[in-house]
Formats: sequence, C-alpha cells, structure tokens
Amino acid sequence: MSGRVDAVCIVHADLPSPRPVGVTSIDKRPRPGRHAVDPMGLVDDHVCDTDHHGGVDQAVYAYAEEEAARWSSEIEKPVPAGWFGENLRVSGIAVTDAVIGQRWHLDNVVLEVTAPRIPCATFQRWTDEEHWVRRFTLRSDVGAYLRVVEPGTIGAGDTIDIGYTPEHGVTVRDLFVGTDLDRLIRLETEPSLSAKVRGKISHILERAGKR
Repeated sequence: MSGRVDAVCIVHADLPSPRPVGVTSIDKRPRPGRHAVDPMGLVDDHVCDTDHHGGVDQAVYAYAEEEAARWSSEIEKPVPAGWFGENLRVSGIAVTDAVIGQRWHLDNVVLEVTAPRIPCATFQRWTDEEHWVRRFTLRSDVGAYLRVVEPGTIGAGDTIDIGYTPEHGVTVRDLFVGTDLDRLIRLETEPSLSAKVRGKISHILERAGKR
C-alpha cells in the first residue's frame, strides 16, 4: 500500500488566541520545495502551545485528502491543505485508520504513527463552524500525529510506502474513540507508545474498572 504527500504546510502567521499562551500557530499553508525534518518536526514550522502540541511524539501532523473532501462536501466550502492545521496533506492512505506504531517510508524520511489529534477550542475558532469540536469528534476523522524515526527532507509529490505495521492492529481511530477496551488493552503491548498515550489508556481503563 502506498500514498502520496499532496502538500507540506508551514505556519503562515501566528494568530491571537484567548488561551493562556496568547497566540496559536494553527494557520498553516502549503509551501513549495523540500523541507528539512528533524526529531521535532518540520524545521521551518513551530507550535505555540507546547503543553498540548509538538514534541517528539507529535512532531508531524498528517491529514488525509479523502477525509478532508468529506468535510468539504458537508460544510459546503473548500478545505485546502493546512485548513486542519496539518503539516502534511496526504492521499491514498486512510490516515485515521492507520495502526499505532506503523511506519511510513517517504523519499528520505521515516515517520511512525503515534496518536490521534484531539480537537480543541482553538480549532473551533479557526474553522468558524458551529459545534465544530463535537462534530469533529463524532465523525472521528481526526488524522494522525507521527514521530520522526529517520530525519531528512519532505516535499509535495513524495511517495509514502507503508512499512512495518504492528500485529496488534489498533488504529488511531480506535484510540481516539476509546470504547473498545479489549483493543486498548491490546495496544498496551506496543513498545513505541508515548507516555501520554499510555496515560490516556490507563485513565480509560481505570474509569471502566479494568484496573
């Protein structure tokens, strides 16, 4: 299975935000050429709210063109690359249904699927869509965060080949929805899980009386 990088998106401008940080870097737009990637993500990009975004386990955020097209049809307006605050708009891969721990081999970069994107009030304000967080959550087409396993450069047109995929089979969507406890217990065997994801799983299982 393979896909394609349709666009690489970088912060266009930081915008004012009422959250404690005071600014947000959600306004990302496509940039031409090739872009250096290191363990913290795209070198030319940045995040403002470092408590909730960025870091080695959320270095790159990808969103699928196919999922974006469904939203565009529903809200009846274009959702160009970067509209979701994503770094990579990709096609040919069901991003939200990628397996946690799966590796994506691009032209000279290797990425590893780590976690779902959690919608927030900043995202709501950016889209200017009524009840957006609830709608986004119910649809659960949330895209995926990835860590950088092998740094290099990324550009639009890069092929994405799916490499190693863990046998547990638990997807980004499974983790985001969090209702199938057996699958979450199975996911705990994945050695690449970030501390944040392990904590999320433990919290869900404790609330369900499985701990």
